[in-house]
Amino acid sequence: MNIENERKANPWALLPIAVFLLLYLGNGIYFEYIHPLKGQMGFYVVSVVLAFSISLAVAFAQNRKYSFEDKIHICAQGIGDDNIVTMLFIFILAGAFSGIASGAGGATSTANMLLNVIPHNFEVPGLFLIACLISMAMGTSVGSITVLVPIAVAISANGSLSLALCVGAVIGGSMFGDNLSFISDTTIAATKTQGVAMKDKFRTNIKVSLPAAIVTFIILTVYSLMNKGELIGKFDFNIWQALPYFIVLLLSIIGLNVFIVLSIGIVLFGFVGILTGSLNYVTSLTSIGNGISGMFETMIVTILVASVTALIRSNGGFEAILEFIKKRAKSRVGGMTGIAFLTGFMDIATANNTVAIVVAAPIAKEIGEEYGVEPKKVASLLDVSSCIMQGIIPYGAQLLVASSIAKIPSFNFIPYLIYPFVLVVFVIISILFDGKSKYALEECE
Repeated sequence: MNIENERKANPWALLPIAVFLLLYLGNGIYFEYIHPLKGQMGFYVVSVVLAFSISLAVAFAQNRKYSFEDKIHICAQGIGDDNIVTMLFIFILAGAFSGIASGAGGATSTANMLLNVIPHNFEVPGLFLIACLISMAMGTSVGSITVLVPIAVAISANGSLSLALCVGAVIGGSMFGDNLSFISDTTIAATKTQGVAMKDKFRTNIKVSLPAAIVTFIILTVYSLMNKGELIGKFDFNIWQALPYFIVLLLSIIGLNVFIVLSIGIVLFGFVGILTGSLNYVTSLTSIGNGISGMFETMIVTILVASVTALIRSNGGFEAILEFIKKRAKSRVGGMTGIAFLTGFMDIATANNTVAIVVAAPIAKEIGEEYGVEPKKVASLLDVSSCIMQGIIPYGAQLLVASSIAKIPSFNFIPYLIYPFVLVVFVIISILFDGKSKYALEECE
């Protein structure tokens, strides 16, 4: 049977997404806030893998005009897309890099080294700046938060500073770096699904993210000048353990292929770890294996999402969303706004910025083609919008991890999440100004 026939808009094709929301978000809210379970995070009661598996089963049950074999073929085409396969390979390398970097002590040494050069009374903006750099180098906001929040707690206690503010600065900086890092899974997902070079997406993103970061840094600096803390002392570090991060960051910025960058980083951290005694042959292999294992859920979710979205597309679900947006978006600005809201909604639903991007990306690509939004701008909107929501929602992994380390409720951080809220303003400005760009004018001619 030919499964490439012209599809008609079918809102019922979106039922698998509704099922996922009910299972994952519904149970998460119930077990986190209504009936909390002692010693367990509510949003981890129902695995995201299980929720997507059930939604995939629902997608298979729809549309009787396709046989079971037809639906398997549709899923195989979705999973076998060049961008999906590339993402999966990069996830393996990114996990290996993160694992051996952590095992070698690189992240901790880098953070401590930077803390030692920050002037007294500038600890809070310093934490934000360090989080920006560490997250860009590591490519993971959760990893950066895990490394830096214990330091933020120590700075808060030793310097008589607001704990929520110190941790909020770390979360904001971590989201900035995650958004811009060349080895971040959100960057990988956003660029590969839109078929654009990482350096092009980086150049588009930085026009929005960097001004927001500068404004945030200024706000935190003013706070520091008005609220002087106490001397916090010195932190131990090893310059050799920190060096590979800066090399990886430099190689990423100059646009070297991500596979090469990650491979170089793995070799450097393995060498430095053995040289400094933080690793040996056995622990190096174990660290790499643990890092790769930590990416398994992300990889499985990516496969499931590719399958679900392929079936939703074949059943007319994307056409239904496009039709809904077209009725309300009358211009390029409306199209970009639709992409931002769609991605933000997906992140609220999934509490995972990478998953949100993977789910929203195919629809966003069609919206971009419909309204003349260049692919690098679509990729930027996907990444920025998902990172904004992921850096704000109290049930996301970032705030929950920070909450568990700092021993205060995740809701306490929200008033101090300055960077994500400032970034919203700059995204709006960017959309309004880009609507009158040269590219948009050429599309209209």
